Amino acid sequence: MEKGKKFMIINSLEKHLKPLIAAVIFLLAYVPTFIWMWTRWWAQDSYYSHGILIPFVTGFLIWQQKDELAKMKPQESPWGVWLIGVGIAIHLLSSLFRVYFTSGFSMFIVLVGLILYFYGSAILKKILFPVSFLIFMLPLPEVAITNISFRLKLFAAQLAKDVLNGMGILAIQEGSLIKMRHAQVVVDDVCSGLRSLISLGALGAIFAYWLKGSMTKKVLLFLSTIPIAIFTNMCRVVILSVISEVWGTQYTTGFVHDATGFLVFALAFLILYAVTKVLE
Repeated sequence: MEKGKKFMIINSLEKHLKPLIAAVIFLLAYVPTFIWMWTRWWAQDSYYSHGILIPFVTGFLIWQQKDELAKMKPQESPWGVWLIGVGIAIHLLSSLFRVYFTSGFSMFIVLVGLILYFYGSAILKKILFPVSFLIFMLPLPEVAITNISFRLKLFAAQLAKDVLNGMGILAIQEGSLIKMRHAQVVVDDVCSGLRSLISLGALGAIFAYWLKGSMTKKVLLFLSTIPIAIFTNMCRVVILSVISEVWGTQYTTGFVHDATGFLVFALAFLILYAVTKVLE
């Protein structure tokens, strides 16, 4: 019996030795990219502070399927080599020009290629969503962040202005500035709603993955995160504007400002949960 167990352990080690070596090489090759992502995750006012949690979520989602995966027989696919080659080429070019975003994108191509090569298309298909979910830990380029944030600021200011006027509070929009009778509020980058949109998008992807329904319903649920994020962020701007107009702008900084951010994200979570239940 002991000899049989030893043989099984040795056989298991031999079966996974090559993938383990490939995984170590993969991690070492992308050290500069990991450092760049880590820096962006922990930067002040980062839009990707959730990035550190993404790999753990992916690991948990794969672990949930461990029993089904254990029953599947790995079948190496030569198509994985092509994906690995394409990913490495993009990584080398990105490293040459220090474009870390495309390097990070190539990381996912190489990872999919490695899984396909060592374990086959059936297993890749089984864990495709958890692996694809890793894309949410890749920060967008600063240029894209600035451009999207600017547009969202203007849109949030416009929506908030319309709501305030509808409430009987005279408000005028000048760019990202909302002017009222006794106060004015600037919709800055933090209040643009981009952070909520990114975080809620990741949460919506998980909700869609767990949703028991057709692919159409899953896509609708995921896409619903966009209007939900925009609506709840607009509510935050309106709340801060009302507080500024009634009590003064000094009451919209510090704790109140941060608290409204947590409250509107909680509201967004509840709305997303409600949409999930409706679609089910």
